[in-house]
Amino acid sequence: MSAEYRRIVLDGAVVQVERHGDELVAGDGRRVKADDAVHLPPVEPSKIIAVHLNHRSRVEEFQTRLPAAPTYFHKPTSALNAHGGAVVRPAGCRYLNYEGEVAIVIGRTCRDVAPADADAYIAGYTIANDFGLHDFRDTDAGSMLRVKGSDTLAPLGPGLVTDWDFRGKRLRTYVNGTVVQDGSTDEMQWDMRYLVADIARTITLVPGDVLLSGTPAGSRPVRPGDLVEVSVEGLGTLRSHIVDGPAGIRAEVGAQPTESEEVRSTALGGDWELRGVRSPRR
Repeated sequence: MSAEYRRIVLDGAVVQVERHGDELVAGDGRRVKADDAVHLPPVEPSKIIAVHLNHRSRVEEFQTRLPAAPTYFHKPTSALNAHGGAVVRPAGCRYLNYEGEVAIVIGRTCRDVAPADADAYIAGYTIANDFGLHDFRDTDAGSMLRVKGSDTLAPLGPGLVTDWDFRGKRLRTYVNGTVVQDGSTDEMQWDMRYLVADIARTITLVPGDVLLSGTPAGSRPVRPGDLVEVSVEGLGTLRSHIVDGPAGIRAEVGAQPTESEEVRSTALGGDWELRGVRSPRR
Protein backbone atom coordinates (compact mmCIF):
# COMPACT_ATOMS: atom_id res chain seq x y z
CA MET A 1 0.00 0.00 0.00
CA SER A 2 1.28 3.45 -0.93
CA ALA A 3 2.51 5.82 1.78
CA GLU A 4 4.03 9.31 1.77
CA TYR A 5 6.85 10.37 4.07
CA ARG A 6 8.18 13.90 4.52
CA ARG A 7 11.01 15.57 6.43
CA ILE A 8 10.06 18.75 8.24
CA VAL A 9 11.29 21.03 11.01
CA LEU A 10 9.00 20.42 13.98
CA ASP A 11 9.57 22.33 17.23
CA GLY A 12 13.15 23.03 16.22
CA ALA A 13 14.10 19.45 15.28
CA VAL A 14 14.28 17.57 11.98
CA VAL A 15 11.48 14.99 12.05
CA GLN A 16 10.26 12.40 9.57
CA VAL A 17 6.47 12.44 9.33
CA GLU A 18 3.83 10.53 7.42
CA ARG A 19 1.10 12.32 5.53
CA HIS A 20 -2.44 11.52 6.62
CA GLY A 21 -4.71 13.61 4.41
CA ASP A 22 -4.08 17.28 5.14
CA GLU A 23 -1.98 16.53 8.25
CA LEU A 24 1.56 15.32 8.84
CA VAL A 25 1.95 12.90 11.75
CA ALA A 26 5.22 12.31 13.62
CA GLY A 27 6.11 8.97 15.18
CA ASP A 28 5.36 10.37 18.64
CA GLY A 29 1.87 11.41 17.59
CA ARG A 30 2.43 15.14 17.10
CA ARG A 31 0.46 16.56 14.19
CA VAL A 32 0.86 19.61 11.97
CA LYS A 33 -1.09 20.84 8.97
CA ALA A 34 0.83 20.05 5.80
CA ASP A 35 0.37 23.60 4.52
CA ASP A 36 1.83 25.02 7.74
CA ALA A 37 4.90 22.78 7.95
CA VAL A 38 8.46 23.92 7.22
CA HIS A 39 9.63 21.33 4.72
CA LEU A 40 13.07 19.90 4.08
CA PRO A 41 14.07 17.77 1.07
CA PRO A 42 12.41 14.39 1.69
CA VAL A 43 15.73 12.52 1.39
CA GLU A 44 19.43 13.19 2.00
CA PRO A 45 21.21 11.92 -1.13
CA SER A 46 24.90 11.37 -1.53
CA LYS A 47 24.45 12.23 -5.22
CA ILE A 48 21.85 13.61 -7.63
CA ILE A 49 22.12 12.28 -11.19
CA ALA A 50 19.97 13.64 -14.02
CA VAL A 51 19.29 12.43 -17.55
CA HIS A 52 19.68 15.00 -20.33
CA LEU A 53 16.87 14.07 -22.73
CA ASN A 54 14.15 11.45 -22.22
CA HIS A 55 10.69 12.87 -23.07
CA ARG A 56 9.69 12.73 -26.74
CA SER A 57 8.03 16.16 -26.60
CA ARG A 58 11.28 17.74 -25.43
CA VAL A 59 13.21 16.07 -28.25
CA GLU A 60 10.65 17.27 -30.82
CA GLU A 61 10.72 20.78 -29.37
CA PHE A 62 14.44 21.05 -30.04
CA GLN A 63 14.12 19.34 -33.43
CA THR A 64 16.81 16.87 -32.49
CA ARG A 65 16.98 13.14 -31.90
CA LEU A 66 17.67 10.96 -28.90
CA PRO A 67 21.08 9.32 -28.59
CA ALA A 68 21.32 5.53 -28.71
CA ALA A 69 21.52 5.46 -24.90
CA PRO A 70 20.79 8.08 -22.21
CA THR A 71 23.42 10.62 -21.19
CA TYR A 72 23.63 12.20 -17.75
CA PHE A 73 24.92 15.08 -15.67
CA HIS A 74 25.41 15.61 -11.93
CA LYS A 75 23.81 18.14 -9.57
CA PRO A 76 25.79 18.63 -6.33
CA THR A 77 23.90 18.08 -3.09
CA SER A 78 24.63 21.70 -2.13
CA ALA A 79 21.98 22.64 -4.73
CA LEU A 80 19.23 20.89 -2.72
CA ASN A 81 16.09 22.84 -1.96
CA ALA A 82 12.72 21.93 -0.45
CA HIS A 83 9.00 22.27 -1.03
CA GLY A 84 8.11 25.92 -0.47
CA GLY A 85 11.72 27.05 -0.81
CA ALA A 86 13.16 30.08 -2.58
CA VAL A 87 15.11 29.57 -5.80
CA VAL A 88 17.68 32.32 -6.27
CA ARG A 89 18.37 33.99 -9.60
CA PRO A 90 21.74 35.72 -9.17
CA ALA A 91 21.93 39.39 -10.05
CA GLY A 92 23.00 39.84 -13.66
CA CYS A 93 21.47 36.53 -14.81
CA ARG A 94 18.36 36.29 -17.01
CA TYR A 95 17.89 32.70 -18.09
CA LEU A 96 16.74 30.70 -15.07
CA ASN A 97 14.55 27.88 -16.43
CA TYR A 98 12.21 25.46 -14.62
CA GLU A 99 12.07 21.76 -15.57
CA GLY A 100 9.40 19.67 -13.86
CA GLU A 101 10.44 16.04 -13.40
CA VAL A 102 9.84 12.78 -11.54
CA ALA A 103 12.69 11.84 -9.19
CA ILE A 104 13.62 8.25 -8.38
CA VAL A 105 14.86 7.62 -4.83
CA ILE A 106 17.12 4.65 -4.12
CA GLY A 107 16.28 2.48 -1.12
CA ARG A 108 18.98 -0.22 -1.14
CA THR A 109 22.62 -0.27 -2.19
CA CYS A 110 22.50 -0.95 -5.90
CA ARG A 111 25.27 -2.10 -8.25
CA ASP A 112 25.10 -4.07 -11.49
CA VAL A 113 21.40 -4.98 -11.57
CA ALA A 114 19.15 -5.88 -14.46
CA PRO A 115 16.34 -3.47 -15.38
CA ALA A 116 13.80 -6.16 -14.50
CA ASP A 117 15.19 -6.27 -10.94
CA ALA A 118 15.59 -2.51 -10.39
CA ASP A 119 12.22 -2.06 -8.64
CA ALA A 120 13.59 -3.89 -5.61
CA TYR A 121 16.19 -1.11 -5.16
CA ILE A 122 13.81 1.86 -5.45
CA ALA A 123 12.47 3.26 -2.17
CA GLY A 124 9.93 5.45 -3.92
CA TYR A 125 9.47 8.61 -5.92
CA THR A 126 9.24 12.36 -5.39
CA ILE A 127 8.94 15.47 -7.54
CA ALA A 128 11.91 17.52 -8.72
CA ASN A 129 12.30 20.87 -10.42
CA ASP A 130 15.59 20.66 -12.28
CA PHE A 131 16.22 24.40 -12.52
CA GLY A 132 18.91 25.52 -14.94
CA LEU A 133 20.86 28.77 -15.00
CA HIS A 134 21.51 28.89 -18.74
CA ASP A 135 23.52 32.11 -18.52
CA PHE A 136 26.47 29.74 -17.87
CA ARG A 137 25.73 27.34 -20.70
CA ASP A 138 28.49 28.64 -22.96
CA THR A 139 31.17 27.78 -20.42
CA ASP A 140 29.63 24.74 -18.68
CA ALA A 141 27.82 22.96 -21.52
CA GLY A 142 30.10 19.95 -21.15
CA SER A 143 29.52 19.48 -17.41
CA MET A 144 26.37 21.53 -16.69
CA LEU A 145 27.96 22.17 -13.28
CA ARG A 146 26.96 25.79 -12.74
CA VAL A 147 24.01 25.61 -15.14
CA LYS A 148 22.30 22.91 -13.09
CA GLY A 149 24.33 22.78 -9.88
CA SER A 150 24.26 26.31 -8.50
CA ASP A 151 22.83 26.80 -5.01
CA THR A 152 19.03 26.32 -4.60
CA LEU A 153 18.53 24.80 -8.09
CA ALA A 154 17.44 21.32 -6.95
CA PRO A 155 14.04 21.48 -5.21
CA LEU A 156 12.69 18.06 -4.19
CA GLY A 157 9.41 17.17 -2.51
CA PRO A 158 7.09 17.53 -0.93
CA GLY A 159 7.37 13.87 0.14
CA LEU A 160 8.69 10.42 -0.72
CA VAL A 161 5.86 8.23 -2.03
CA THR A 162 6.26 4.45 -1.87
CA ASP A 163 4.63 1.82 -4.11
CA TRP A 164 3.86 4.36 -6.84
CA ASP A 165 3.35 2.99 -10.35
CA PHE A 166 5.18 5.38 -12.66
CA ARG A 167 3.33 4.32 -15.80
CA GLY A 168 0.79 6.63 -17.41
CA LYS A 169 1.17 9.49 -14.95
CA ARG A 170 0.50 13.14 -15.85
CA LEU A 171 3.16 15.75 -15.15
CA ARG A 172 2.31 19.44 -15.26
CA THR A 173 4.27 22.59 -14.42
CA TYR A 174 2.56 25.88 -13.61
CA VAL A 175 3.97 29.40 -13.47
CA ASN A 176 1.73 31.78 -11.54
CA GLY A 177 -1.17 29.37 -12.04
CA THR A 178 -0.77 28.94 -15.81
CA VAL A 179 0.12 25.51 -17.26
CA VAL A 180 3.50 25.73 -19.01
CA GLN A 181 4.46 22.04 -19.21
CA ASP A 182 2.01 19.18 -19.76
CA GLY A 183 3.47 15.72 -20.27
CA SER A 184 3.22 12.09 -19.30
CA THR A 185 5.64 9.46 -18.07
CA ASP A 186 4.53 7.38 -21.05
CA GLU A 187 6.49 9.67 -23.38
CA MET A 188 9.78 8.71 -21.71
CA GLN A 189 12.10 6.73 -23.96
CA TRP A 190 13.81 5.10 -20.97
CA ASP A 191 11.73 4.22 -17.93
CA MET A 192 12.67 4.34 -14.23
CA ARG A 193 14.00 0.79 -14.07
CA TYR A 194 16.19 1.30 -17.12
CA LEU A 195 17.74 4.50 -15.71
CA VAL A 196 18.58 2.87 -12.37
CA ALA A 197 20.12 -0.19 -14.04
CA ASP A 198 22.07 1.93 -16.52
CA ILE A 199 23.71 4.13 -13.87
CA ALA A 200 24.35 1.19 -11.52
CA ARG A 201 26.50 -0.57 -14.13
CA THR A 202 29.48 1.54 -13.06
CA ILE A 203 28.30 3.75 -10.17
CA THR A 204 27.16 2.32 -6.84
CA LEU A 205 23.85 3.86 -5.79
CA VAL A 206 23.18 4.03 -2.06
CA PRO A 207 20.01 4.67 -0.04
CA GLY A 208 18.75 8.22 -0.54
CA ASP A 209 20.43 8.78 -3.90
CA VAL A 210 18.26 10.58 -6.44
CA LEU A 211 17.92 10.12 -10.20
CA LEU A 212 16.03 12.74 -12.21
CA SER A 213 14.15 11.18 -15.11
CA GLY A 214 13.82 14.08 -17.57
CA THR A 215 11.39 16.86 -18.41
CA PRO A 216 8.76 17.35 -21.13
CA ALA A 217 8.64 20.28 -23.54
CA GLY A 218 7.94 23.80 -22.38
CA SER A 219 10.88 24.77 -20.15
CA ARG A 220 11.22 28.57 -20.18
CA PRO A 221 12.84 31.28 -18.06
CA VAL A 222 11.19 32.61 -14.92
CA ARG A 223 11.96 35.75 -12.96
CA PRO A 224 11.87 36.97 -9.35
CA GLY A 225 8.34 37.05 -7.98
CA ASP A 226 7.16 34.01 -9.97
CA LEU A 227 5.59 30.98 -8.30
CA VAL A 228 6.50 27.68 -9.96
CA GLU A 229 4.55 24.51 -9.15
CA VAL A 230 5.18 21.00 -10.45
CA SER A 231 2.30 18.55 -10.05
CA VAL A 232 2.60 14.83 -10.72
CA GLU A 233 -0.34 12.48 -10.50
CA GLY A 234 -0.02 10.51 -7.27
CA LEU A 235 3.00 12.45 -5.98
CA GLY A 236 1.43 15.81 -5.18
CA THR A 237 2.68 19.33 -5.93
CA LEU A 238 6.14 20.83 -5.40
CA ARG A 239 6.13 24.62 -4.98
CA SER A 240 9.03 27.03 -5.40
CA HIS A 241 9.21 30.81 -5.57
CA ILE A 242 11.83 32.78 -7.44
CA VAL A 243 13.80 35.51 -5.68
CA ASP A 244 16.50 37.97 -6.63
CA GLY A 245 20.02 37.18 -5.55
CA PRO A 246 21.31 40.44 -4.02
CA ALA A 247 24.85 39.63 -5.09
CA GLY A 248 26.00 39.36 -8.68
CA ILE A 249 28.54 36.94 -10.09
CA ARG A 250 32.01 37.90 -8.90
CA ALA A 251 33.64 39.57 -11.89
CA GLU A 252 37.37 39.27 -11.28
CA VAL A 253 37.49 35.48 -11.52
CA GLY A 254 36.10 32.88 -13.91
CA ALA A 255 33.73 33.00 -16.85
CA GLN A 256 30.84 35.44 -16.70
CA PRO A 257 27.19 34.99 -17.64
CA THR A 258 26.65 35.24 -21.40
CA GLU A 259 23.72 35.73 -23.76
CA SER A 260 24.82 33.92 -26.90
CA GLU A 261 22.60 32.39 -29.56
CA GLU A 262 23.05 29.01 -27.87
CA VAL A 263 22.05 30.40 -24.47
CA ARG A 264 18.93 32.07 -25.85
CA SER A 265 17.84 29.18 -28.04
CA THR A 266 18.27 26.64 -25.25
CA ALA A 267 16.48 28.76 -22.65
CA LEU A 268 13.63 29.63 -25.01
CA GLY A 269 13.11 26.16 -26.46
CA GLY A 270 14.60 26.44 -29.94
CA ASP A 271 16.05 28.88 -32.44
CA TRP A 272 13.68 31.63 -31.30
CA GLU A 273 15.78 34.48 -32.60
CA LEU A 274 15.09 33.36 -36.15
CA ARG A 275 11.36 33.17 -35.39
CA GLY A 276 11.18 36.75 -34.17
CA VAL A 277 10.35 35.96 -30.55
CA ARG A 278 11.69 38.44 -28.03
CA SER A 279 14.00 37.52 -25.20
CA PRO A 280 12.44 37.30 -21.71
CA ARG A 281 12.02 40.43 -19.63
CA ARG A 282 14.89 41.35 -17.38
